[in-house]
Amino acid sequence: QVQLVESGGGLVQAGGSLRLSCAASGLTFSRYSMGWFRQAAGKEREFVAYSSRIGGYTYYADSVKGRFTISRDNAKNTVYLQMNSLKPEDTAVYYCAASSGLSYLTMERGYDHWGQGTQVTVSS
Repeated sequence: QVQLVESGGGLVQAGGSLRLSCAASGLTFSRYSMGWFRQAAGKEREFVAYSSRIGGYTYYADSVKGRFTISRDNAKNTVYLQMNSLKPEDTAVYYCAASSGLSYLTMERGYDHWGQGTQVTVSS
């Protein structure tokens, strides 16, 4: 079965950096678009970034544009989220997700599979 396992979360001071990883198994990774979402305590889950399975296209939420970078290594079945210039408002559980389609990639409904999440905490 499909498994997505996130890692790399932790506690970091404001202005610092973290790199999240999401290792996928049970699917043909290159045929999936991959996304990152986050959910802060008491809030709904929100889109962060995605990497399309077509042409390496990437897209970011305005709140992270210029600070976060999504990348993927199809040989390792892994997608990454490099997070720089972190702010306290970036504190959340971060989830990776896999989509076999090309629609609704900024929305939860666009994704078929989800990881369990990794906590990122940014202290001020």
